[in-house]
Amino acid sequence: MTTALDVVTVGEAMVLFSATQPGALSEVQHFRRATAGAELNVAVGLSRLGFKVGYVSKVGKDSFGDHLLSFLASEGIDRSQVGIDDHHATGFMLKSLETDGVDPRIEYFRRGSAASRLSCMDNPVAYCTGSRHLHLTGICPALGPAVRELVFDMAQQARAGGRSVSFDPNLRPALWPSQHAMVECLNALASHADVVMPGLSEGRLLTGRDGEEGIADFYLERGASRVLIKLGARGAFHADAGGRGMVPGWRVPKVVDTVGAGDGFAVGVISALLQGLSTEQAARRGNAIGARVVQFPGDCDGLPTWRQLSEAMDRAGAQPSPESSLEWHASS
Repeated sequence: MTTALDVVTVGEAMVLFSATQPGALSEVQHFRRATAGAELNVAVGLSRLGFKVGYVSKVGKDSFGDHLLSFLASEGIDRSQVGIDDHHATGFMLKSLETDGVDPRIEYFRRGSAASRLSCMDNPVAYCTGSRHLHLTGICPALGPAVRELVFDMAQQARAGGRSVSFDPNLRPALWPSQHAMVECLNALASHADVVMPGLSEGRLLTGRDGEEGIADFYLERGASRVLIKLGARGAFHADAGGRGMVPGWRVPKVVDTVGAGDGFAVGVISALLQGLSTEQAARRGNAIGARVVQFPGDCDGLPTWRQLSEAMDRAGAQPSPESSLEWHASS
């Protein structure tokens, strides 16, 4: 990279085969190839909004890996820290097509993948030091002990270096040996984050507290400066030292696919906070992007460009900061 990065994230990128006809995955004949991965979705969304984004990962020396590398380049995401593993394959997943608004069925093929071989040896310390922000999810540390150690190292180094850190729990219980191990690890990781963004059910499981207020208090007491809780169609709850409150959800004419909505919310929050906007404004933008994502079939198809986001929020009477402000903040 010849210029400083705004955001770095680390995770597993996968190839996604999305069914083009409804029915059991075992019976589907045709699929559409796309990309998947929570951290990858966030990287794509931020890049489309004009931020300089770096991605840390590994892919296999195979056609899936080649596809993901090409995709990263096409989205303007720096891929210099994506290693190529000669001995382990790139992960992929299947997703069903649902026509009644329910969540799609997903099958993962990621065990022993190249990305699961990430370790502290892959920590690009100098690369990250030049960035402004680190984004993490709870998926990457679930891939194995060595990956977990890498994620914690990156979080600790970011905080020590004065860079902000955001954390989306993005629970994947099937990847963990037990619920206790998952809760303990992810709450420990959250203690290194400035911004924590759980869904309501995630927050209840992780904190043992029922309501938004209690969940927010749990993470604020453990070092977070901002907590934003995703409430689906109801909107989002936000809390920081300046106060707390609710922002309403957006009316969506038709839900096509809910996968990736939380990543879209993270894109809105991170982009707004990097612009210096308030926690409430960040929640509103997160809601806007999450609502757009659920109207598209792919995980990141609905992630907007700046123009698309500006037009959507203008129609809703929630115009974000001027585009020139975004350009200045994203390059400063």
